[in-house]
Amino acid sequence: MGIARSTFYYRRKAAAQNTMVIDRIEAICLEFPGYGYRRVTKQLQHDELFINHKRVLRLMRESDLLCRARRKRLKTTNSKHPFARYPNLIKGVVVSGINQVWLADITYIRIRNGFVYLAAILDAYSRRVIGYAISTSLETSLALKALHTAIAARNPAPGVIHHSDRGVQYASDEYVEELRRRGFRISMAQSGNPYENATMESFFKTLKYEEVYLFDYETLANVLERIPYFIEEVYNRKRIHSALGYLSPVNFEIPALMSRNRE
Repeated sequence: MGIARSTFYYRRKAAAQNTMVIDRIEAICLEFPGYGYRRVTKQLQHDELFINHKRVLRLMRESDLLCRARRKRLKTTNSKHPFARYPNLIKGVVVSGINQVWLADITYIRIRNGFVYLAAILDAYSRRVIGYAISTSLETSLALKALHTAIAARNPAPGVIHHSDRGVQYASDEYVEELRRRGFRISMAQSGNPYENATMESFFKTLKYEEVYLFDYETLANVLERIPYFIEEVYNRKRIHSALGYLSPVNFEIPALMSRNRE
């Protein structure tokens, strides 16, 4: 046929390599459905498959593995209340270590007969979820339980900035008194401005796209089984973040925790 034998073997080798890469990409997308092609590329590089992001994009597009946006968010913030509001203390702040700024918010999870609510607290430095609570109620007790879980896990010194929206759960006397008793500085976003707590919005988006929307939760028990696993094992320990140099929150915190322990 006038074709060099080396060309034939090269094409077979390239096809085999593409198949191997696609298999690995599919495995990554199965475990992390919200990953775009850049995160997939970084994960492949972590796995010692050094490949150009343009090739990953092409393979993901050809295999229909690019994630798609879906579903709007239900509002869970009630800022029409008589409690005091507090200024935004984190605007322009550069977070350089753990336990400097904690971010708090609440989202919903749809089940067959209604909704379940998740209150979470992130460390702004590492984006690690350090406290959370799940309930069928939006009462202040939900937010308080997440706060107590975070305090037990971190045991922070006084002076941590606690940043949230102006929802009634975070502005209530009970919650504010607990923050003051523990030595937190209280910070709140402007009403109706999600960009002032963008990191929390990003976490909830990841939770919805990579966990909640993939499973048809029937009951509260289903949520209590799946959500802790996703938060603790997938999001905190495995999922890489572009803002963290493509490390997981747990791995990103390691140098800071080692330095803290030496002190």
